Amino acid sequence: MHPLPAFRRTLAWTAAALVVAGSAVAAAPAGSFGQVTGFGANPGNLSMYSYVPASLPADAPLVVALHGCTQSATDYYQHSGWSQYADQWGFAVVFPQQSSANNPQSCFDWYTPSDDGRGKGEAESIREMVSYAQSTYHADAERVFVTGLSAGGGMTADLLADYPDVFAGGAINSGLPAQCAGSLVQATGCQYNNQNKTPAQWGDLVRAADPGYGGPWPRVAIWQGTADTTVSPVNATELRDQWTNVWGLSQTPSSTVGIGNTTESIYHDPQGKPAVEVYSVSGMAHGLAVHPGSCGSTGTYYLDYICSTYYTAVFWGLNPGGTSP
Repeated sequence: MHPLPAFRRTLAWTAAALVVAGSAVAAAPAGSFGQVTGFGANPGNLSMYSYVPASLPADAPLVVALHGCTQSATDYYQHSGWSQYADQWGFAVVFPQQSSANNPQSCFDWYTPSDDGRGKGEAESIREMVSYAQSTYHADAERVFVTGLSAGGGMTADLLADYPDVFAGGAINSGLPAQCAGSLVQATGCQYNNQNKTPAQWGDLVRAADPGYGGPWPRVAIWQGTADTTVSPVNATELRDQWTNVWGLSQTPSSTVGIGNTTESIYHDPQGKPAVEVYSVSGMAHGLAVHPGSCGSTGTYYLDYICSTYYTAVFWGLNPGGTSP
């Protein structure tokens, strides 16, 4: 996936992003975005929204995209850029939405034991949305992915641990390690402080979430701004430790690539494919990295740096000709 030297690869990916963005605007027919009701028992009391491109083929991939605190499904749909690539590359997107009744700031409750766990609360509601999408949109069960920002990133990590048999890959944007906290007080500690756990201890938290599961494990992208004061950059290091340990990999990257103001560290599996990727965005505060004109649009917590959606989708193999995990 990364055969080019750093400079040439940066140019190639930048050019590809611009070409894709231009063709998406010019050629892709508009799909439909709206709320879905009756998707399951919904023990977490969440709302489901989805974006389905026009003429979605059968067995297309499915992406679940989780908004951050104070945001909504509609907000994430409008700014994140996922609908653009859904149109261009042919996949459906589910946008779960938190309610103020569950959380006053509309944060997904990634730190609450009754909402984080296989078959429990909000995590189970999201799993039910996936099942609905697989049945209704005929999505490919082997190509289901989840991504999220901030608290949505924390829930993304938890979902990858709770349902490694459901999700082939994930992307955690300005988020936190799986099972880092079991209360609001602990969650605050995770946000701001090093938890001083070894990679094995972090990995054990994932393995304990679904005891007896032995793989294959999701492929994980980790995005973090170096100037984030809401979720400390140490969380990206802890996430790296966690998921490389789950994969049985070294915490030393297989390769490192510069993409403009972003450093990408890649950790290959034994077959030489990227299993974990860490993107460190220089100078970026708390938010999702977007790049208007290439993908997404700016707004509160949508910051103009790099098209994280594009690089995440390519990492997962959603681009035509890409290698699926």
